Amino acid sequence: MIPRYTRPEMGRHFSDATRYANWLRVEIAHLETLEERGIATPGTAEFLASYGYEATVVHMPSEHKTPDAGALLEAKLVDLVINIPKNYQERELTDDYLIRRKAVDYGIPLLTNIQLANRLAEALSRKTMADLHIKELQAY
Repeated sequence: MIPRYTRPEMGRHFSDATRYANWLRVEIAHLETLEERGIATPGTAEFLASYGYEATVVHMPSEHKTPDAGALLEAKLVDLVINIPKNYQERELTDDYLIRRKAVDYGIPLLTNIQLANRLAEALSRKTMADLHIKELQAY
């Protein structure tokens, strides 16, 4: 929307924050129907909890507490990392970098884009493991 032609009360309904909050509600509903339980860092877990989705909390690498996100990545106990920067504070950027770096170093799939995370959640909600079959390369 064009700010100078938009009334403030209407602008709030069409803001990026509102759009992403609504998107998140839909994606959380998808995960709940799949009965998936996620692992999240403290800030993300708190954000998810505000929308009714409980995640297992792990600590940021800079906190030096266990369980630590970096240690879980090193042990390959994580199947997918979704790491979308939320602010530009030095500590946040450093922790995010360490998490992304370890995901790449240990060959764990990494998403850093909210639109890709959205598409993945949609795809996961449409297929089950039973629907996925391994085919020979020539079959493609």
